[in-house]
Amino acid sequence: MNWYNVGKIVNTHGILGEVRVISTTDFPEERYAIGNKLSLFLGDTKTPLVLTVTSHRQHKNFDLLKFEGFLTIEMVQGFRNGILKVTEYQLSDLEGDEYYFHEIMDCTVYDLVGQEIGVVTDILQTGANDVWTVTPAKGKAHYIPYIEDVVKEIDIDKKKIVIEVMDGLLL
Repeated sequence: MNWYNVGKIVNTHGILGEVRVISTTDFPEERYAIGNKLSLFLGDTKTPLVLTVTSHRQHKNFDLLKFEGFLTIEMVQGFRNGILKVTEYQLSDLEGDEYYFHEIMDCTVYDLVGQEIGVVTDILQTGANDVWTVTPAKGKAHYIPYIEDVVKEIDIDKKKIVIEVMDGLLL
């Protein structure tokens, strides 16, 4: 089974069992909905602790969560540094030109004439648009903006992306 990160528990909050989460999901309202199940991975454990969300609110840059059956600070202190994940079966279908990061990672990028540029090795979230780090077999990495003018075709099944190389893009 494949697991996907949605957040990291960085601390407790208050005395009533709330935890502070640095979220890594683009869908916090869905992932942290009351009744939703999240799997908590602690340290090197392979078997997660399945938690049911009982409350969610935002505070500063954190998502604050409470879980069913965990009512005190003492009960959640051991969750610190744990990673909250969902299974591939919990992922929602996305709109036409939207992709999960794991679908884009490791795709091979080609130009319009079929010349290989490299492989997507990282995705940076800049605010305006995502920027893909494309690493060639030799040489420096390239930074490709995920915008319509540049990215022309994405085939997830073939792990292939075709881009239009604009002037200055591959310096």
